[in-house]
Amino acid sequence: MAHALVVEDDADSARMLASLLHTGGFTAATASSLRDARRQIALQRPDIVLLDLQLPDGNGLSLCEEAELLSYSEVVLITGHASLDTSIQALRLGAADYLIKPVDTRRLNAVLSRARSPSTLLAEIQDIRLQWEATGRFGHLLGRSSIMREVYEQIACVAGTSVSVFVTGESGSGKELVARTLHDLSRRRDGPFLAVNCGAISPQLIESEIFGHERGSFTGADRQHLGFFERANGGTLFLDEITEMPLELQVELLRVLETGTFMRVGSTEARHTDVRIVAASNRNLAQAVVDGALREDLLYRLNVFPLHLPPLRDRLEDLPLLAQHFLDDIAAREGGRKTLTAAALERLAEYRWPGNVRELRNVLQRAFVMTQEGPVTERWLPRDLVPSRPEPEAAPLAADGAALAELRMPLGSSLAQVERALILATFAHCGQRREQTAAMLGISMKTLYNRLKEYGASA
Repeated sequence: MAHALVVEDDADSARMLASLLHTGGFTAATASSLRDARRQIALQRPDIVLLDLQLPDGNGLSLCEEAELLSYSEVVLITGHASLDTSIQALRLGAADYLIKPVDTRRLNAVLSRARSPSTLLAEIQDIRLQWEATGRFGHLLGRSSIMREVYEQIACVAGTSVSVFVTGESGSGKELVARTLHDLSRRRDGPFLAVNCGAISPQLIESEIFGHERGSFTGADRQHLGFFERANGGTLFLDEITEMPLELQVELLRVLETGTFMRVGSTEARHTDVRIVAASNRNLAQAVVDGALREDLLYRLNVFPLHLPPLRDRLEDLPLLAQHFLDDIAAREGGRKTLTAAALERLAEYRWPGNVRELRNVLQRAFVMTQEGPVTERWLPRDLVPSRPEPEAAPLAADGAALAELRMPLGSSLAQVERALILATFAHCGQRREQTAAMLGISMKTLYNRLKEYGASA
């Protein structure tokens, strides 16, 4: 049976917490001071320590500074006033979470259900580091560059805590992969992970999507809907492009983060939630505050642990590893392993990649489809990858090397008519193979599907 120590100078609170711990399957001891706590730890090493900040003989955080004393114990702070300074200091000293007085039973039970000793988490992080050294993979991320190693060290430092993380970086650089890695290395890994793109949801619907709504709360609400905060309870909620969230909703989000409660649209009943927030944006956060796109108080609440993800152009030494990973991933679905020629890699390395890793994957997807046999050469890489070294325009070729049939349109045709004719002709030429058609046209599968559906063609 796991053992817990409650370090709390209020006798009634200590007894109440000890009783709750017993109910949760722990044996429990209590201590009313730092001196008493050290004695109890010497008698029996606790698996978890509930540590009050204000004690008669000093600040509870000073106990965390004694690394040897608590090296095998998970520390949860108990405080009447949670603050960013306290959270950051507790993180640096290895605390996993904190509870606000009066301690909510549901919140305590959630913390207890995630309890894992620091030594266990350190061993898991070490396994991840060994995997990175062998394969270049760290969780969901890939890369051996020194700049990415710094990112991995930050993730390893913060993953086992409950503090909010704000990931910044350009579009396509992999911010969601950082969030997923944080979740998988956290104490919440058994809970859900939900990703929300705040810029992809209609402003009229985003409140309902995040907090949920009751049946009949607005026109079209014909059933009860659980929002992201309810569905992510016990896990991690990734709020991507949070600067696109309406300001009035940012006020509601701040309230949830501070109180752990929210209300569905159309309801007056407060509901509790226990989620860890990972936010992300591709904008300069200080400028977003100046521009009125992000509330300053919300930024302070979310930006407890800032983490910046570098663009692909700043870690080009990772490009061969990333490129082969994407080709292998595509091959696992399509069949037939492919590699890149040295000339193709050189072409890729000369590009600045404004769309980052996401753009690299899309480029390789098209090149894979268009390469019928042998390695992927620069032939099927987009010609504008290196605008400083333009190549002579060549006649378009089919997969077998034969010239494609021409498509002629009369002058005066609308762009919609030209687009329709080009898509349908290419679709027919590719034998109605959607993936090859999309690759040849340079459009996404979703766009192709929507166009074919619109034209009434078989899709």
